[in-house]
Amino acid sequence: MLTYDMIVIGFGKAGKTLAAKQAAAGKKVALIEKSKAMYGGTCINIACIPTKTMLVAAEKGLSFDQVMAEKTAVVTRLNAKNYATVSAAVDVIDATARFLEDKVIEITAGDEVQTLTAETIIINTGAVSVVPPIEGLTTTDHVYDSTGIQNLEERPARLGIIGAGNIGLEFAGLFNRLGSQVTVFDGVEQILGRFESEIAEMARGYMEEDGIVFELPSRVQKVANQGAEVVITTDRGEFSFDAVLYATGRKPAIEGLNLEATGIELTERGAIKVDDFCQTTVAGVFAVGDVNGGPQFTYVSLDDFRIVNGYLNGKADYSLAKRSAIPTSTFINPPLAQVGLTEKEATEKGLDYLAKTLPVAAMPRGHVNADLRGAYKVIVDKESKQILGATFFGAEAHELINMVKMAMDNKIPATYFQNQIFTHPTMVENFNDLFAF
Repeated sequence: MLTYDMIVIGFGKAGKTLAAKQAAAGKKVALIEKSKAMYGGTCINIACIPTKTMLVAAEKGLSFDQVMAEKTAVVTRLNAKNYATVSAAVDVIDATARFLEDKVIEITAGDEVQTLTAETIIINTGAVSVVPPIEGLTTTDHVYDSTGIQNLEERPARLGIIGAGNIGLEFAGLFNRLGSQVTVFDGVEQILGRFESEIAEMARGYMEEDGIVFELPSRVQKVANQGAEVVITTDRGEFSFDAVLYATGRKPAIEGLNLEATGIELTERGAIKVDDFCQTTVAGVFAVGDVNGGPQFTYVSLDDFRIVNGYLNGKADYSLAKRSAIPTSTFINPPLAQVGLTEKEATEKGLDYLAKTLPVAAMPRGHVNADLRGAYKVIVDKESKQILGATFFGAEAHELINMVKMAMDNKIPATYFQNQIFTHPTMVENFNDLFAF
């Protein structure tokens, strides 16, 4: 049995950063990853980075083949960079890991089997696509999840997307930009249900103007091949496509870990149960990133690293309980970002608030950009003018939302932005008017 100070299972953001930090502090660390294609984790290889690279390439007017080549080049470069950085001080082991006991790991690489143990173990296995119980979904040709759709050799002339969540909408926008006719199916009546309702309606309108078709609400009953086509049967009729993407969410990746051999407990939703310091029900074993059931964002995984790294170094001043509002960005066109409360949520909480919306058409930079789509909306406390929430839909939304998050964290009131000097012409200068209450 090989003994380490720390074993990390999975090469994701939190795990790789913990491995590198602990190794730099003199610890003997092993990082186990079952796929060389996943060095660096989900974001770098099959999610944030490749999809946004494809979006940028498509916006430049590149062909489908050029877009895919650009994506592959970026992913290959970052994958190699992550391996080189981490492996310089950490034992990176290409193998599949499973628990034999609380602190004993069995790893398998081909015919080779080895056992490892450590006082500290980090589970960082991420998430996998949810496969909905739709007849024929997994046995029909030309049906893909969000990973498979990124490896197409030809652009589908017609793409059907099952799922109108963030992943489905981002791929809808991407393939629409690449020239595919896109149709989206979901059981909801309106997309982006967690956002400001008027902005969600605006977003759907823009996507429909771009040619994306929404069949909402619809219940997908069956998927099957008809020759080279994929036919989706719904309660609204049958629809034929060249390819189909199912984007119905992602769930914690725990299959194969053999957690039943340990005292590690799961939540009702199938995530690994953790305390405020990401520690599981087994002392010394931590679960970080998507696998612990938190928000599935790479920057949240990085925040898990901060919590665990601090805890391991004897610092308990920051924990999940102290985590503040988490900003989000959905990369549709234009980008949509949000932090804190919506107006509906503020009303439900019985808060005394003020709301203000500023259309992008009223912003000078919108005219410079020749893109007047969208609106920025903020919610503030009526008395203190503290910012309760913001929803930005328009150019630079994904960047500016972070400035609002910092203001909220540091109790900076809206009046600060009202009187701030900003460069011109920029989108941020509109904070002068947006936060004028």
